[in-house]
Amino acid sequence: MKHLKYLLLLLVATTFSGCGVYNFTGASPIDAKTFQVSFFHNNADLVEPGIDRDFTLALQDLIMNQTNLNLVSNGGELAYEGEIVDYRITPMTATAVTSTGDVGAAQNRLTIRINVRFTNKKKETDDFEKPFEFYYDFPGASLPTGSVLNEAIKTIFERITQDIFNESLAKW
Repeated sequence: MKHLKYLLLLLVATTFSGCGVYNFTGASPIDAKTFQVSFFHNNADLVEPGIDRDFTLALQDLIMNQTNLNLVSNGGELAYEGEIVDYRITPMTATAVTSTGDVGAAQNRLTIRINVRFTNKKKETDDFEKPFEFYYDFPGASLPTGSVLNEAIKTIFERITQDIFNESLAKW
């Protein structure tokens, strides 16, 4: 019975020794307490009003919701800055020629690219500057306005902010 107790203790110890620190968000252990997200200006050729503010807030919200870091307006140990560099709508598939001789788009794609500069004052080897891009396809008959545009931007920003998070903090 005495040996069984030691064997059980040894089994439990070896089981948990390989687990290390785990975080449900996927973030690696962070040696920082604060972060800042500077305003992402819209420098795209085609400007959609308000998306610069929406993106900045979306990135702040994601980091606050998935980490214990405190948001500061300046002097953050982790800093995100950059700009929206591309906002474009392109036809993806064409429809047949209509009775008027026009060719329309059966599907359009909204693409947004954002250039991000990440600085980690605690670990400079983590610093990077790179573009992040995603798209949203919508029917050719729909205009990218109202609910179609809102859904497109929401979907694109969710993906881009998660990709930025993964690159800067999760190390995936």
